[in-house]
Amino acid sequence: MARSPKTSDEERAGSRDIGALRALWPFLAPYRLNMALAIAALVLTACVSLVLPLAVRQVVDNFEIDAGALLDRYFAAALVMAALLALGTATRYYLVTRLGERVVTDIRKAVFARMVGMSPAFYERIMTGEVLSRITTDTTLILSVIGSSASIALRNLLILAGGLVLLLLTSAKLTGLVLLIVPAIIVPIVVLGRRLRELSRENQDWIAASSGNASETLLSVQTVQAYSHEAQSRAQFDEVTEKSFAAAQRRIGTRAVMTAIVIFLIFAGIVGVLWIGARDVHAGAMTVGALVQFVIYAVMVAGAIGALTEIWGELQRAAGATERLVELLNAQDSLKEPLEPRPIAAARGEITFENVSFSYPSRPDVSALDHVSVSIRPGETVALVGPSGAGKTTMIQLLLRFWDPATGRVLLEGTDLRDMARPAFRRQMALVPQDPVIFADTARENIRFGRPDATDEEVEQAARAAAAHEFLMALPQGYDSQVGERGVMLSGGQKQRIAIARAILRDAPVLLLDEATSALDAESERLVQQAVDRLATGRTTLIVAHRLATVKKADRILVFEAGRIVAQGSHDDLVAEGGLYARLARLQFTDGLVEAAE
Repeated sequence: MARSPKTSDEERAGSRDIGALRALWPFLAPYRLNMALAIAALVLTACVSLVLPLAVRQVVDNFEIDAGALLDRYFAAALVMAALLALGTATRYYLVTRLGERVVTDIRKAVFARMVGMSPAFYERIMTGEVLSRITTDTTLILSVIGSSASIALRNLLILAGGLVLLLLTSAKLTGLVLLIVPAIIVPIVVLGRRLRELSRENQDWIAASSGNASETLLSVQTVQAYSHEAQSRAQFDEVTEKSFAAAQRRIGTRAVMTAIVIFLIFAGIVGVLWIGARDVHAGAMTVGALVQFVIYAVMVAGAIGALTEIWGELQRAAGATERLVELLNAQDSLKEPLEPRPIAAARGEITFENVSFSYPSRPDVSALDHVSVSIRPGETVALVGPSGAGKTTMIQLLLRFWDPATGRVLLEGTDLRDMARPAFRRQMALVPQDPVIFADTARENIRFGRPDATDEEVEQAARAAAAHEFLMALPQGYDSQVGERGVMLSGGQKQRIAIARAILRDAPVLLLDEATSALDAESERLVQQAVDRLATGRTTLIVAHRLATVKKADRILVFEAGRIVAQGSHDDLVAEGGLYARLARLQFTDGLVEAAE
């Protein structure tokens, strides 16, 4: 099913004008000088434009008196004004466009910086593709406003204000008639503008939902194709994309109606005023030049109102986009950083779980951990075993503080994780997840991800320790070979060995292995196990494993069932004790003997 955009009625009702654009001020404020220069250039071009009709009036009214000298004088002045107009327009374009690009770059950086630090709970409520849509599509709308629409709007506002003043000075009577139609123009702009803003927000929400759907499908394209799910995936994407188009169509229709009404009212008013002015000229109440000047100003004012009507729609869309970005910037993380983080004591790897209970937000009625208490000594190797869903990986995630326990505490070196800065204590840990994450970069940089300041020699030493050196050297460019998005050019075992090399390079006092050898063949597993044994020396090591052969040498084995620790001890003690571990060991080792005999 296509996911509908998460826009509440309260959000729609709460912001019905372009006031949401005020949220952009913190990003604009550092560039006040740039804005001031751009506004100065804009005022210059607007003033030059408003002066031209005055010259036209003089030419028309005095043409028969001194045509030759008058033409020379006014056309020379026209060249000067053209130069000023060109200079001012070019300067304004450069400054405003540069400002737009700078501000949007800052917004993208700020949103990404906020999103990359959000806990996993946040991404249970929003799709990654939707976040990416907001960072790209929504910021593009803001760029069009800051880099173009805002300056055009300001220029037209100046021309509108200046034109109205000059209209009044030219003919108060005709200006009064013009002003009579202004309320009739403003009403549809305000009324339809509110509706346009709602539709713009809806359109952007559906675009984000479409991006989220596409991202989810393409990131899992092999699974989609393996299950012949292409037709269904196309249908789901078509559905959400068509809804985006339908919202866009309603927005376009509303804007077209508003434009038609405003343009008709404007030019109907001009025609009416021109008719009255022509009769005044015929009666000798005003000169031809004055009427020409008035008509030019009236056209300029009408054009400014028409342009503002068009820009109003753009501002409405940008206001909706700004709201969506501000939602991300102001998103509250369920994990709170301490106001005054406590420093980490000398890292030795002492870990304590005190009466910890936890349920995932998506499954609040199911206990992932149920009153778990355990202390792990510095340098101890502890294995976590048990059925799938018993709580083993949850222990790792709580230790990394991806989540906070509902009750109890998780301590590192005797300090509650909630009292320390997350980046600080995470630097004391190295993780090898069950599903290794490989970035679209070289093999060397993927390993160096564990410690960015590591030398090439240190990277290669880590790769050798993880039994990755040989296959890396066999790649076309060796360690400098690109491995593709999510490591698509590597096998599952090769990706896992790169992840292990990354953890080895990190050289942290706490080593977390979540099914670290699950994708390896027997020979690679033996080599990696030897590397892990060497690496674990002097380090606190937590090993999550289903294959008990990999944890027989652990100092202690914790047996999990339904979120509880039901037994603990060495491999031999637990086998002798009977129970769940003995049953798992009997199944695995008996199956292994049968397979070897076959």
